[in-house]
Amino acid sequence: MVALTFPDGARREYPKGSTGLDIAKKISPSLAKRTVAMALDGVLADLSDPIERDGKIEFLTREDPRALELIRHDAAHVLAEAVQTLWPGTQVTIGPVIENGFYYDFFRNQPFTPEDFEAIEKKMREIIARDKAFTKEVWPREEAKRVFRDKGELFKVELIDAIPEDQEIKIYKQGDWFDLCRGPHMNSTGKVGNAFKLMKVAGAYWRGDSNREMLSRIYGTAFAKQEELDAYLKQIEEAEKRDHRRLGREMDLFHFQEEAPGSVFWHPKGWTLYQILEGYIRRRQAAAGYVEVNSPQLMDSSLWVASGHMATFRDNMFLTQPREDDERTFIVKPMNCPGHIQIFKNGLKSYRDLPFKLAEFGKVHRFEPSGALHGLMRVRAFTQDDAHVFITEGQIAAEALAMNNLILSIYQDFGFADVTIKFSDRPDKRIGEDAVWDRSEAALMRALKTSGRAWTLNKGEGAFYGPKLEYVLRDAIGRDWQCGTVQVDLNMPGRLGAFYIDEHSNKVTPVMLHRAMFGSLERFIGILIEHHGGHLPLWLSPLQGVVATITDDADAYAREVIDAALQLGLRVEGDLRNEKINYKVREHSLAKVPALLVVGRKEAADRTVSIRRLGKDGQSVLALDALLRSLLEEAVPPDMRRMNQAA
Repeated sequence: MVALTFPDGARREYPKGSTGLDIAKKISPSLAKRTVAMALDGVLADLSDPIERDGKIEFLTREDPRALELIRHDAAHVLAEAVQTLWPGTQVTIGPVIENGFYYDFFRNQPFTPEDFEAIEKKMREIIARDKAFTKEVWPREEAKRVFRDKGELFKVELIDAIPEDQEIKIYKQGDWFDLCRGPHMNSTGKVGNAFKLMKVAGAYWRGDSNREMLSRIYGTAFAKQEELDAYLKQIEEAEKRDHRRLGREMDLFHFQEEAPGSVFWHPKGWTLYQILEGYIRRRQAAAGYVEVNSPQLMDSSLWVASGHMATFRDNMFLTQPREDDERTFIVKPMNCPGHIQIFKNGLKSYRDLPFKLAEFGKVHRFEPSGALHGLMRVRAFTQDDAHVFITEGQIAAEALAMNNLILSIYQDFGFADVTIKFSDRPDKRIGEDAVWDRSEAALMRALKTSGRAWTLNKGEGAFYGPKLEYVLRDAIGRDWQCGTVQVDLNMPGRLGAFYIDEHSNKVTPVMLHRAMFGSLERFIGILIEHHGGHLPLWLSPLQGVVATITDDADAYAREVIDAALQLGLRVEGDLRNEKINYKVREHSLAKVPALLVVGRKEAADRTVSIRRLGKDGQSVLALDALLRSLLEEAVPPDMRRMNQAA
């Protein structure tokens, strides 16, 4: 017998080898009908799997959030069957679930196009309507290779060869069609439902190797309910309107080009926006006791070996050798932490000097595959609002809590009210002893619980040197972005020989907290642009207003308005071109200028300004002095506004 514990705490015994479906039927026929899979000790499993040991069991319906991955996984199998039915001879390779959907890679002489989607989706619906059961079989390795080889599925043969010898070769059938798969699956194709859509097609090399075959990758998405799919498609449509790459061109902020892949060419307005963010962070962290430093871009590889980066981060780093006759290898820094440790080590530090807070707008370079680059969101060269705080072990909880509160208040200033926190514990690939990790995780957890904020566990996703908190922002259209981090490090300072003198005159290795608030300034700017749809708040906008003339009679007055605004520190430009005012309005609205200040003969005579606000209908007329006072008040950054109010 096996003893199973249910979510309500009830514990019951069943014959060993009973399947999940057997147990669901004994509880109630309606439960068995609704159930699509089960979780054993939290791990998803086929409903048809025999249960051989005691444990916790849960039954999943299609509406369970955990079932979404199964719906998408099954949809990928249905897609593969549909493609092979419509185009016999097409080879299937892999079809994983990914964020927001799934894909399947196919090998055929002629790549697929979006024009093929209608026929594929129609065939998928036919397969789903047949509602064939998913059945799992375990085949002998050589038999599986023979079957797939006879079918001409040579990629599957290669995949089988890559499966470790101690793992089973699992085959999932849906009627006559079958595929190599680890599973699990729901109990039938009908459970996929019709809330799916094929999204796009792209090329992909087999196993990411540019020397191997080019495959045709079809992306799709699927949801439990049609309304969820509709909401997602609407989000995609809205995201396309907000795409920071398009808005960046329209607002004349930045561009990219092939000669510098993954690096940003900032235009004047874009660099102004960058400097506004940098100035804001500089004020906030200075008020919190940080001092700003700058560390070298190139450092000898020996430092990165000692820090542990060469063993754990080598594939992401750029190496350089200045001359053929120079035996030294230098690293273009991918992180700022080793450099900050060198600054801490320069000069004897006492426990009275702690916390010792170093901050840097550090330019770092990390290798990202060219196919992964995505505007400002995924680059190779970026700037971190990075800081490292050297403390005693007893100060971890208090300092981590202070960082947490600072980070959350910063997001509030930029319009992000919906922020979640993830606690990421030790990864498989890491440095340091388990006892050290135990202390790090416990201290960080104390800070998190003291904050009173809700959090989720991000299992195994800590940095290689310590656990961390990750801050995830939800934007205006419901997308999540991981930005800031707080990381506890009891490993790297010791590896690099850092110490302080404690109250007993002993040398003690400090704890180092890694902290980033925006994370990457480049990426945060991209997120901001998309969150606001380009309609940045006046204090953030690189160009706050344009003074536009209706006729050249008002040119002199327009220049007076411009000069008055500039003297007050407002970022304004003039548009005195001989163009119709409606043309000017359209052009500056496309460029997302927050305020269009229109002057003509009447405004010049009355010393007034007609103001049009971006995104709003109509206009209002204000006296020049009143208008400038209003804009100046709106242009004050939120942190400076609080300082002014406190004073």
